[in-house]
Amino acid sequence: MSYMRGDLLTKTRKLVKGLAKPAPTWLKAMEEAPPVTFPRVDGKIKKIEMPEDVYVKKFFKKHPDSLYHDAIKISGFDPPPARVFAWRVLELKEQAVSEDYALAIADFEYRKEKKAKKKAYKELKEIARSEGKEPPPNPYPSAIKEIQAEEKKYVMDRFYNPKVIEIANKMKEERDMLLQDRVASGQW
Repeated sequence: MSYMRGDLLTKTRKLVKGLAKPAPTWLKAMEEAPPVTFPRVDGKIKKIEMPEDVYVKKFFKKHPDSLYHDAIKISGFDPPPARVFAWRVLELKEQAVSEDYALAIADFEYRKEKKAKKKAYKELKEIARSEGKEPPPNPYPSAIKEIQAEEKKYVMDRFYNPKVIEIANKMKEERDMLLQDRVASGQW
């Protein structure tokens, strides 16, 4: 009865009192020992806020490209870089470091780690080239490039798939017909 407002006891009482329903056998017992009612929330659900959220927002203000390049892996175990940054700032603040200095240190560490990842991949590519092999896929790809790689087959589909070409041609014909109708009626 989740679709109803109010509880079952009050609804049944009203229906019985209005002679819309005969009194069920359980009504007397339920009136003598009514079920526990929990206080209702006023409808406002509080937003869950973590102590590091302030620093996560500061991180994204300072590094807006990180939103797109540092993908959040839902099934992964590694936390996103913004959280790591925020945790590091909180850790430094617990050690009695000023907030500005903690932000600067965490930012420096983030940039250093990002450069180290890029350098490691660059070295991997050079080793693969020197051995005459194909370079390995980037272990730290940007989220945008991952999405583009997934969509690549659909993009190419529009040029070679006959069904997609047929749909596109129909849409062009409909658009041309609409333009001709507008020109003929003088709405253009």
